[in-house]
Amino acid sequence: MVYKKGLYFKFNPEIVDQPIVYRLVKDYDLVFNILRAVITPGKEGIMILELEGTPEKLREGLNYLREVGVEVKSLEQQIIKNEEKCIHCGNCTAACPTGALYVEKDTFYIRFNPEKCTACEFCVAVCITKAMEVHVEREVGSFT
Repeated sequence: MVYKKGLYFKFNPEIVDQPIVYRLVKDYDLVFNILRAVITPGKEGIMILELEGTPEKLREGLNYLREVGVEVKSLEQQIIKNEEKCIHCGNCTAACPTGALYVEKDTFYIRFNPEKCTACEFCVAVCITKAMEVHVEREVGSFT
């Protein structure tokens, strides 16, 4: 069985110029899709990507990343829907390209599936109450 997982990586300056993603492909047979990246030689790097592979290979690859000093977080930890601020207007569902934000048919409430989210931030731009919060660090530069 193959799994796909959205991940947030933070590289420290000592390893930012190493072929770490290449090692994930070659040594662990993982498929990757880079969604966003800011990598600057000699400085910290941030990368948001999807990794796909068997559960065993994903586990081994993530252990390798941690061993070489990459900070790894699940992408779901970085995106939050503040239920208290949400007025269920639906603007975000029209902007969401992955279907992570959707209308629940029975209640017409807006629901959020963080596993489908790619942190594109389109929902943040259209949310009139600022209910969608993205906690991706930006100290190494802007993603735009």
